[in-house]
Amino acid sequence: MCSFKKKHSKNNHNRYSKIFYEPVIISDLSHQLNKTILSNDFYKTSILPFSGIIIKLCRAYTNSQEDFEDYYQEVCLQIWRSQKNFREESEWSTWVYRISLNVCLTLLKKKKNNVQHFVSDTTPTHHETVNSYAFSDESLNQLYIAIRQLSEIDRAVIMLYLDEKTYQEIADIIGTNPNNIGVRVQRIKMRLKKLLDGKIN
Repeated sequence: MCSFKKKHSKNNHNRYSKIFYEPVIISDLSHQLNKTILSNDFYKTSILPFSGIIIKLCRAYTNSQEDFEDYYQEVCLQIWRSQKNFREESEWSTWVYRISLNVCLTLLKKKKNNVQHFVSDTTPTHHETVNSYAFSDESLNQLYIAIRQLSEIDRAVIMLYLDEKTYQEIADIIGTNPNNIGVRVQRIKMRLKKLLDGKIN
């Protein structure tokens, strides 16, 4: 079992941060994205530089490659559509992360509602969908599986924390008091340690 350590600087990564920064292997999504977006320099200059955390947020809220690609595409589409609404009252990165989180939460809620109205014996189990969505790195698999067992907001908090966002940045993105983030992060880390106990040596 490994443990979280308090983050003091960008260079002081804990074990989970190192796992989190492992390259994320995904299928080529470019051909699936709206051609209007891709042909615009906006995608290359204002979305692509933040694709790392967008990908990780989408991973945290999905259990299949198909859902992940749908989430990623919708996030990029909504960022592109909302550019005219950006008033520079916050950093562009904060705006991107906020939209990404809102899209993920909205799609997750919609998916849950659909599941409640349609249940069949052929619906894959959570275990099956996770296996079909596995990374080659087992530690990374276990980390994402554990994160998906957190509450919806806690997933966002820990993903942003592992991406080395400050408590203030996390608070700005999820819309809460930064004084509450530190306590919440510690509680999440304790929860993850219990979930990962015996799974990551």
